[in-house]
Amino acid sequence: MPPHDAVWAVQQYEAVRSLLPKAPMPAQSIHAEGLIEIADHFDIFLLDAFGVLNVGDTAIAGAVQQVQMLKNMGKEVLVLTNGACFPIEQALKKFRDFGFSFELKDIVSSRDALAASLPSLPDNGYWGVMSTKDSQVETLGIPWLSLQNDRSAYDEASGFILLSTLEWTNSQQMLLQESLAKVTRPILVGNPDIVAPRGSYLSLEPGYYAHELGRELKLTLNFFGKPFSNIYELAFSRLSNIDRSRVVMVGDTLHTDVLGGAAFGIKTVLVTGHGLFSGYDYSNFITETQIVPDFIIPSI
Repeated sequence: MPPHDAVWAVQQYEAVRSLLPKAPMPAQSIHAEGLIEIADHFDIFLLDAFGVLNVGDTAIAGAVQQVQMLKNMGKEVLVLTNGACFPIEQALKKFRDFGFSFELKDIVSSRDALAASLPSLPDNGYWGVMSTKDSQVETLGIPWLSLQNDRSAYDEASGFILLSTLEWTNSQQMLLQESLAKVTRPILVGNPDIVAPRGSYLSLEPGYYAHELGRELKLTLNFFGKPFSNIYELAFSRLSNIDRSRVVMVGDTLHTDVLGGAAFGIKTVLVTGHGLFSGYDYSNFITETQIVPDFIIPSI
C-alpha cells in the first residue's frame, strides 16, 4: 500500500469526488496571519478539531488563546468534528484538559448528526457497529453488537454503523465485506474522513473503509458529518439569527472542511501549518482539486 501522506489522501478523496457535495468556489483565496485578522468579517466560527485545535493528543500552540480572543470579541465559536468514536462528553473533557473553555453545546459531532437521523430497522434485529470497547455505543439508544471476529455477528446484523477504526483490522473488514456481498444492508458512516492527522502519521478512518466497501460491492453509503449537510444543519439548529454570510468554517482539509462549508453556503478558511497539509505546498492541492478556500492561514 502507498504511504499514507497528504498526496495519497487527496488522491483517495478525488477518487470518490462524485459522492461528495458540489459547491461554487471563489476565484482566489485571501491570505491572512490568523483568525483575529479576519474576525470583523464573521460572527460565527465553526472550527474543525484535528489540525486546527489539536494534532493527535496535543493542543496546537496558541489555539487556546486565539479561541478565547474570539469569544472575548463576542464571537460564537463551535467545534465541528467528525470524531465519532466517543460521545461529545468525552470530547469536551479532552478540550477542557487542553485549556479550551468550551461547553457541551459548543461541540457538534458527526456522531450526533448520525444519532439525530438514525432510521428504524425493518425487523427486530440489531446494528453491527465498528467501534472500540470505550465507544459507549449504548448512548445511541439502539440494539447493537460490536463487530469483532465472529462471522455470525456480521451475517445476522440488520445494518451496520461505522464509528471508529481504532481497533479495526483487515480481517474484520473482510468479514464485513463478505457478509455484505451475501446480503446488502444499510451502512451508516459516522465519520466520513478518509484519514486523520495523528502527529507523525495519518490514520485510516471509517470513511476509508466505507468507500472500500462501496467500491468493491457497489453499495449505497449513508454519511454523517463533514462535508455533508447534516452536521451543518445540526450546528445551525443551535444558533439563532443566522446570517450565512457572517459564518465561516475553519479546517485543515479541502474535501471535508472547505468543500463542506462552501456547499452549505458559508465562507471557508484553510489552515495549512498543521494537520493534513503541514509540510506540503498546499497550493498544488488547491490547483489539482479546484477546491478553493475563501481564506488561507498558517494557524488560527
